[in-house]
Amino acid sequence: MRKTPFVSGEYYHIYNRGVDKRTIFSQKHDLDRFLKCMIEFNNVEPIGSLYQLSFEKHGNKNSKSNLVDIVCYCLNENHFHLILRCLKDNSISEYMKRIGGGYANYFNIKYRRSGALFQGKFKSRHIDSNAYLTHLSAYVNLNNKVHKNNGLYGSSWQEYLDNRQNGLCKKEIILKQFSNSIDYKNFAEESLGNILERKDRFREMETLLLEEK
Repeated sequence: MRKTPFVSGEYYHIYNRGVDKRTIFSQKHDLDRFLKCMIEFNNVEPIGSLYQLSFEKHGNKNSKSNLVDIVCYCLNENHFHLILRCLKDNSISEYMKRIGGGYANYFNIKYRRSGALFQGKFKSRHIDSNAYLTHLSAYVNLNNKVHKNNGLYGSSWQEYLDNRQNGLCKKEIILKQFSNSIDYKNFAEESLGNILERKDRFREMETLLLEEK
């Protein structure tokens, strides 16, 4: 039983890293595959393996059939961060089980390895206020800068700066609180700076930084 229950309508910070801090994204195609998993497995109906689906098929973005709303994400070489809104009690557990199993199976076949890819069960923290949600979105969107990572990564940052509606994330959850995307950009960059300078006020994030090194 998880210490953090996943309650419908609530927001959660989901994160995990590779076992023994190993690389989990070695090539851009790996990032693309994980993102594909995020899209296709986000459905209340079982879909089986991605091999059973057309690779060109787009996931159903109707919230009535989705397990979660994806608010933002960052995929770094050896770990990932997601902010998710639970759409049905405990639906995040089902969603992450599908992603973890599906991606690990793909990775192990591609790189001819066996065994666990991720460091145990994914970690989760309940986001209990709107202020926490908006500041955490900055931390996740810009997480590669937190780690000074100039290498392989993927994040929803550019999606947030793009005024088009298409995308993986329900970015309006955050952006509706700002005048425009530039206003959010300025907020996020300033917020990230404050987080890094005053980590004692963001103990969860400080812990994550230590764990992920």
